[in-house]
Amino acid sequence: MGFNKRVLEIDAAAETNRIVAALRQTVLRRMRRYGGVVGISGGVDSAVVLALALRAFGPQKVIALMLPENDSDPESEVLARRYAQACGVTAVLENITPALEGFGCYARRDEAIRRVFPEYDAAKGYKAKIVLPKNLLEEDTVNVFSLTIVDPNGVEQTKPLFPRDFLQIVAASNFKQRTRMAMLYYHAESNHYAVIGTANKNEHGQGFFVKHGDAGVDVQPIAHLYKTQVYQLAEYLKVPEEIRNRVPTTDTYSAPTSQQEFFFRLPFEVMDLLWFAQEHGYPPAEVAAVMGLTEVQVQRAYNEFTRKQRTTAYLRMAPVSFGAVQEGTARAEAS
Repeated sequence: MGFNKRVLEIDAAAETNRIVAALRQTVLRRMRRYGGVVGISGGVDSAVVLALALRAFGPQKVIALMLPENDSDPESEVLARRYAQACGVTAVLENITPALEGFGCYARRDEAIRRVFPEYDAAKGYKAKIVLPKNLLEEDTVNVFSLTIVDPNGVEQTKPLFPRDFLQIVAASNFKQRTRMAMLYYHAESNHYAVIGTANKNEHGQGFFVKHGDAGVDVQPIAHLYKTQVYQLAEYLKVPEEIRNRVPTTDTYSAPTSQQEFFFRLPFEVMDLLWFAQEHGYPPAEVAAVMGLTEVQVQRAYNEFTRKQRTTAYLRMAPVSFGAVQEGTARAEAS
């Protein structure tokens, strides 16, 4: 069958039943846990996973955990709490700001920001975010991150980031995801539950996650689904439109930042089709004709997917053990 714009359509009911059955089998039987903990953010991914977990274990065996911090959008908590209540489960609030302050998350981040913008002062209302060049298809730009600050009057300034500053900002910000992971496991272990991950295929496959942070989970029920397929499940599961229509955000930086702006560089409805086409070996000419793009644009997207998967492969690696290698080396040396 040739490439077309409907290749990512799924039977949402059948897929829901399959995931729910797999959750029961994996968590209850294989892991021998009693239920699941889901971190909820007011976004579509966590809403879908919460609905799946509730179908698998029932509301008495699911903990919906809200994990805001100083930079979180207040709307995230409002939407998460409202949705949890509609699902018949009580949302638990754990504000992680004190833990992050203890780690020096904000101080370490701001130190790096001030090396780029000396006037930056979070206490005076300045906000900041990291961004990539905009639409990937428009020009063949490399993934050079820039820092944008917004002053108290709403005036933005943007400068390219040197590696030292970029790495420090990201490393400090990653305390957020790793602290959330620790809190999820506190609630999981104190109830003999499993931590249910909320990452989709786009995030997991292209490396948009923090190692031992939001990737630190026991099961990944939607990691095989493209974002547009998650939206199909969301519609079937009757996730409210206010969540489905919300712009996917990192909710990590103090200035509002969409996932497209920070990492993906393409709208999901375009990116998912192009990524599917690359994964299944469709030639750029065929894809370009269907998508109304040029072959150059399609190839540019293919190159970007390959580059991201290659440069983030480390994040998907399991811890490396050298035991077998050492034993084999010793035998080889002995012979």
